[in-house]
Amino acid sequence: MKKIIFPVLAAAALCLTGCYYRPASPEGSFAKGADVSWLSEMEHDSVLFYDAEGKETDCLDLMQSAGMNAVRLRVWVNHSTGWSNKEDVVRMATRAAKRGLRVMIDFHYSDFFADPSHQTIPAAWRGYDYERLCECVREHTLEVLYALKEAGVKPEWVQVGNETPNGMLWPVGRVTDRSAPHDTVQQETPEDNWAAYAGFTTAGYKAVKEAFPDAQVIVHVDNAYQYRDWFFRAMEANGGRFDMIGLSHYPMMTAWSGIPWQEANRRAEENIRSLIATFHRPVMIAEIGMMNWGEGAEYDSVAAVADTVMTDFLTRIADIDSCAGVFYWEPQCYGGWRPAEYVPLGWNGYDMGSFTPEGKPSPALQTLMGL
Repeated sequence: MKKIIFPVLAAAALCLTGCYYRPASPEGSFAKGADVSWLSEMEHDSVLFYDAEGKETDCLDLMQSAGMNAVRLRVWVNHSTGWSNKEDVVRMATRAAKRGLRVMIDFHYSDFFADPSHQTIPAAWRGYDYERLCECVREHTLEVLYALKEAGVKPEWVQVGNETPNGMLWPVGRVTDRSAPHDTVQQETPEDNWAAYAGFTTAGYKAVKEAFPDAQVIVHVDNAYQYRDWFFRAMEANGGRFDMIGLSHYPMMTAWSGIPWQEANRRAEENIRSLIATFHRPVMIAEIGMMNWGEGAEYDSVAAVADTVMTDFLTRIADIDSCAGVFYWEPQCYGGWRPAEYVPLGWNGYDMGSFTPEGKPSPALQTLMGL
């Protein structure tokens, strides 16, 4: 197994000087965050952001002045456009840390988005068996984290996998998502590779602790409104290690499956409380998003509903002591901007950002950051 060793001189310098950038808010306090992984590409494309008076303002400064205290950054292994790779992540994390913002790193262990529909093994890792894939998880995790350490960035949280209710690094680490209607669970199938998936998670966990012993390791699944106790029971039963539970929550999207946002928020609150009580670990809302599209009067109407939904959700979780925080996913998206890889795919721009058509923070984002 390859051993990645943090450079001796750099490590000694950090030990002697303690020169990590210091977060403005203490570890353990409620995180009011945003995943801004697209921001560097947006700025490269000359997308601008504005304060309430219409003055052009750095996006991070703008959101920090509204109350943001943390950022989340995804890591792809070798994305075709070069964004969200090690170098991009280190630049963005350093920029955030210099402002006193806390940092979450989100490892996808893929060359593109990893989610419940896609957990594709990176091209450079294809054909490897379970043992070699565990080594790849470890090596990739350490490579990125040691680069952050050299830059003086100390992540407070590290996600090992992104939205993995059915495992990661398919097919080797694939499991069945058994989330059925709210409080029932489908039976596990013989094809489930829980031992492999939990093994990948533990390989990432150990790598995180080697680089940053105090970092909180998150295992992250989607759909906070769905019953998830079964997933974390299976993770523990198969030896998977984690410090914190991460959930995604997109309550305005549940209407497509017949669940009003009010019910989605209620179920999410119930599940957060259940997960904390059952597994004795904090819960982080690692992603949240509200519909925010439209122009003119249509935009005003949708934005007002989004603010109502956000307010309701934050009110529900406000008194849950072990709810660690909320991260809005790519709130800075507006105006139909789309990343380079979306163009050949024929995909539209992300429509659940939380900036107005004029490039200003929306009411829902201000509600979150002003909590």
